[in-house]
Amino acid sequence: MSTVAKNHIGRKISRIRELRDMKQEALAAALGVSQQTISNIENSETVEEEKLQEIAKVLGVTAEGIRNFSEEAVFNIISNTYHNTSSDNSTLIASSLNYQPTFNTVDKMIELYERLLQAEKDKVAYLERLTKEK
Repeated sequence: MSTVAKNHIGRKISRIRELRDMKQEALAAALGVSQQTISNIENSETVEEEKLQEIAKVLGVTAEGIRNFSEEAVFNIISNTYHNTSSDNSTLIASSLNYQPTFNTVDKMIELYERLLQAEKDKVAYLERLTKEK
C-alpha cells in the first residue's frame, strides 16, 4: 500500500523543475530565496497560493498546471509523440500525428478570428472619434 500523497505540490514542483533542467539554486535565485527554502518547499505537501504563483511563473507554467501535473501524462505524451524505432524519421513523423489536442482547433481559430475582427472594429471606431474631434 502506497503512502505517497497524490497531490503533493512540493514533489510536483520538484519534478517540473527537474524536467525544465533547472537546479534548486537557480529557482532559489530567481525567487530571491535560499536553496534550503526551495528544498523545504519541495518537501512540503502544500504551498501558499502566492508562493505557488511565483514559482509557476519562474518555471514557465501556471499554478493550475502545477496542481494538475501528472508525470504519467507527460511520459504518455512523450511516448506517443516521439516513439521512433526505425532508422528513418517516418515513424517519428507518423507518431507525431497521433497527438490529438484536447480542444477543437476550428473553434479556437474562429475565436481568434473574432477577437482580431473586434480589435480592428475598435481601432476603426477609435480613429473615427479622433478625426471627428479635429
